[in-house]
Amino acid sequence: MNNILFFAHLRDAVGRESVQLDASGKTVAELKQLITDKYEAVNLEHVMTAINEEFASNEDVIHDGDEVAFIPPVSGG
Repeated sequence: MNNILFFAHLRDAVGRESVQLDASGKTVAELKQLITDKYEAVNLEHVMTAINEEFASNEDVIHDGDEVAFIPPVSGG
């Protein structure tokens, strides 16, 4: 099982700070598709992803027990 974290507007779109999903063996891209299928209001196209607090690419594979975070782009001045 994996803990999936959502930040900023993604948290609002999902309605929760985190969810538990079995993403073991899936790539980040596959997990993004699974989440967008489940939560239609979520757009993960331009978000950064971290696995266990290390930035990850769409090709990285998720292992059992990994924590995955989706972090939207931030702007400021």
